[in-house]
Amino acid sequence: MSDRVIDSRVIQEGERIRRRRQCVACGTRYTTYEEVEQVELRVLKRGGRIEPFHRYKLLSSLSKACEKRPIKLDTLERLVDEIVTELGAETGREVPSRLIGLRAMEKLQAIDPVAYVRYASIYRQFQEAGEFVDEVEQMKKRTPRRADQPELFNAPAKAPAVPA
Repeated sequence: MSDRVIDSRVIQEGERIRRRRQCVACGTRYTTYEEVEQVELRVLKRGGRIEPFHRYKLLSSLSKACEKRPIKLDTLERLVDEIVTELGAETGREVPSRLIGLRAMEKLQAIDPVAYVRYASIYRQFQEAGEFVDEVEQMKKRTPRRADQPELFNAPAKAPAVPA
């Protein structure tokens, strides 16, 4: 069957397309509706369990890492959208949970180093303060410090020697 599209309209806030078509052979007109098929991501957990991906869980963990930081919720929602889109394109339907965490850390590191360290501390299950310091040192090596950002973990300045 061969047809041609007479008219196309985006409906339902861009979620669907309504197409008015006409059969080339007989001239009959009809309407079709098209929508983007959403592939539901599933998370492969560390223990081997598989569960549905919940966007709100990722957004919640990012929000906790960004508490009292100058990061808007819109920015975090955009980060989650980017992560979901990238992972869906790269992995297909099943995504290892470690990959979600790594991608979230990459995104956070680009926008706020403090939120990144907070997120990394939970994701990597830091047990002692030295692990925080190690992570900050590694982060310093990977990314240059912005001019408007204060130095973290400076060595205390030595007091000048006082003559006796």
